[in-house]
Amino acid sequence: MSVHDTQNPETREAALDAAVAAIRDAKLIVMPTDTVYGIAADAFDAAAVEALLEAKGRGRETPPPVLVADPAVLHALAVDAPDYVEDLVEAFWPGPLTLILTAQPSLTWDLGETHGTVALRMPDDDLALDLLRRTGPLAVSSANRHGKPAALQVLDAATQLGDAVEEYLDAGPARIGTSSTIIDTTVQPPEIVREGHLDKEQIIAAVGDIFAVPEPEPSPEDESTADPDADPAADSATEAGRTADDSDPASDDSSEDDAAADPTAAEAPAAPESALDLPSEPDFTAQSEPTGTPETPLQLDDQGPEHPDAAPDPKSTPG
Repeated sequence: MSVHDTQNPETREAALDAAVAAIRDAKLIVMPTDTVYGIAADAFDAAAVEALLEAKGRGRETPPPVLVADPAVLHALAVDAPDYVEDLVEAFWPGPLTLILTAQPSLTWDLGETHGTVALRMPDDDLALDLLRRTGPLAVSSANRHGKPAALQVLDAATQLGDAVEEYLDAGPARIGTSSTIIDTTVQPPEIVREGHLDKEQIIAAVGDIFAVPEPEPSPEDESTADPDADPAADSATEAGRTADDSDPASDDSSEDDAAADPTAAEAPAAPESALDLPSEPDFTAQSEPTGTPETPLQLDDQGPEHPDAAPDPKSTPG
């Protein structure tokens, strides 16, 4: 176990060289980041990653995130990233934002039980980025025992991890001092699974409300549901009925009502009408006449619309 002062320009390069050698030998190191100190291992060495989890007291069900030195590396390690990921990377990388993405299936690594995902971050720390450019992607978790506070200084990490770590890089107090925010982009809409230094409002202000639930699209069943108002044939029939009503206030679907309202509609083509051809309603006027000549159908038709017992106007009939 060795501790290296990376704040001193004279010892910085030697510290980086020692860290790179340890990573290549599948050893563990503690390194500064912009948020908190992290314990790191070669992301492509399964034994080293297993040692990292053991040092923290974690199981494979909690795989470590992976730190990268360049946003372009995201496309080599992940696939099927949603469009808004580019906006998040542009707004917050390097910085305290970790993105859970679908892992590139062709990669031969074992970070634990990831269920086909990988959590990526580009830290905003010069020493960390310099180291990552030399080592490639590193599996990095906070430098503390599971359930203990994150290390904000190298001494905090050394106290908890001890000889499980080969090299400690001391860069002074952590600049931010709180963990990164983690967004799961493999679900729709994306979810903040850990709110760290960045809050939801800051993210929305930068890239829009990516967390809003999208409006459901109408299903084919909804569009094909029989609806008289949406049926062109029904609309045509309805419109025809409205036209008839507008042109003839007494019109309706009942032929008997039409005959009562329009005397000419009841005329027979072969012979003159008789009283029996009218709607079967009693003729109280005729019954009240004690003497005289019986009224003709034409006289009854002329009086019918004004008679209290005449056939009702179809439009006044409740429908």
